[in-house]
Amino acid sequence: MKIIFDARVLTRGGLSGIEEYARNLLKTLLAVDSANRYFLFYSGLRKQPLNYQLPITNYQSLKIIDWKIPNKIFEVSSRFLSWPKLDRFIEADLIFSPHFNILAKTETPRVITFHDLSFLRHPYFFSQKQKFWHWLQNYKKQAQEAAKIIAVSEFTKSDLVNLLAVPEEKISVIYSGVDDQFKKMSADDRRLKDFRGKHKLDSPFILYLGTLEPRKNIPAIIRAFNALKSNPRFKDLKLILAGRPGWLYQNIANEIGKSSYGKDIALFGPVSGEDRVLLYNLAEVFIYPSFFEGFGFPPLEAQACGCPVIAADRASLPEILGQSAILIDPWRVEELTEAVKKILDNPALKKRLQEAGLRNVQKFNWPNTARQTLKLFNEIIKK
Repeated sequence: MKIIFDARVLTRGGLSGIEEYARNLLKTLLAVDSANRYFLFYSGLRKQPLNYQLPITNYQSLKIIDWKIPNKIFEVSSRFLSWPKLDRFIEADLIFSPHFNILAKTETPRVITFHDLSFLRHPYFFSQKQKFWHWLQNYKKQAQEAAKIIAVSEFTKSDLVNLLAVPEEKISVIYSGVDDQFKKMSADDRRLKDFRGKHKLDSPFILYLGTLEPRKNIPAIIRAFNALKSNPRFKDLKLILAGRPGWLYQNIANEIGKSSYGKDIALFGPVSGEDRVLLYNLAEVFIYPSFFEGFGFPPLEAQACGCPVIAADRASLPEILGQSAILIDPWRVEELTEAVKKILDNPALKKRLQEAGLRNVQKFNWPNTARQTLKLFNEIIKK
């Protein structure tokens, strides 16, 4: 079987959940699948090279199709001219898109992964530019034309049925995995000591990791931190906000500026590779009061590193985390404050959450995701 893997989501070399999904799924498919041939479709004028993004060993099963068409032109042409049709240029049995980036309709069956429909549920969390991009992708028509859709959670499947009228039988729920690099480290590991020294992390800290944007509810984290710091017991506590600045980041900067404890709030910027693992391992608590997630990688990554998690009781997070984390109402700052306080004051609770998190994350691994995805591919081809 010849499979086109649409890798345009990787052109920017970013660290979003969708990009992590595309990288890890492709890497694992090539590791577990020796029977099929993959054509990696990679388009764009200014794009990050793939060689450092994809540590792939099985290149014999992979051929890279690198088009030099700017993605904006490609998307406009696909939307309004229904061109180019990939199967006219690349002979394949199946097209797989890890996101709903638009493609002109082809005779070749296509599988699309939908991660969430947050832009429909909460349009006020998105800029006009982002809204235009979603409109350009013609997501509803793509969902209707796809041979099959992968939803990364039951919650996302429900949204596809209710908001886009996709037939339930057309959707397969396949959970994403957590990269093996995320693991609990020994407290005396030299890398932890060096990292702590390099970044002057001598005090206990609570951690958020993700894009700094309205949907992630960062102001609530800062306000909860302010409330904690007003208690003398937590005078040494720090807050680390790690991730790239997103839309309306200035509102977050203003919130930090208003805080009486701004000097104890550290902005780490984008964090990749081992630094993420080290931060999770060093943090006292990981907090993720996001208003909307289709899946939610960071809480699971934190759990894999033995860090207790507090997350919102919204969207897919209860489904993914279950009883392994403390779930709070993201609109109630006092709930978040009290949850952090409980963990910091109660070593037994912290240990229970660490153990529950380590058990929970075992359900989410990339080999399982790849095998289920491959099974779906084979079912479509056999029809």
